[in-house]
Amino acid sequence: MQIIIFTRLLKGMGLDHTTAIDMYYRQIIAECRLPFRPSLAQTYGNQLRDFFEQKGIPNVTLTADENGHAFIDKEKHPDLYDWAVNG
Repeated sequence: MQIIIFTRLLKGMGLDHTTAIDMYYRQIIAECRLPFRPSLAQTYGNQLRDFFEQKGIPNVTLTADENGHAFIDKEKHPDLYDWAVNG
């Protein structure tokens, strides 16, 4: 899916993959650095934390079994339980 989006973006700029990569390498050589500032990708755990904060779901410590399946008390945390079951 990302390749399709990338291809469409390049096509909209009048470029193909080979030309875009060539331009990228030339820019690195010209500037002696990457032409952008890299940043760390957000971890899955951080994405979940941000989601919970946005939805107003309280921070809850969960326990898990040996297979990593979390136990959520439906009575204590109905919103979290609903999200875990229904997405």
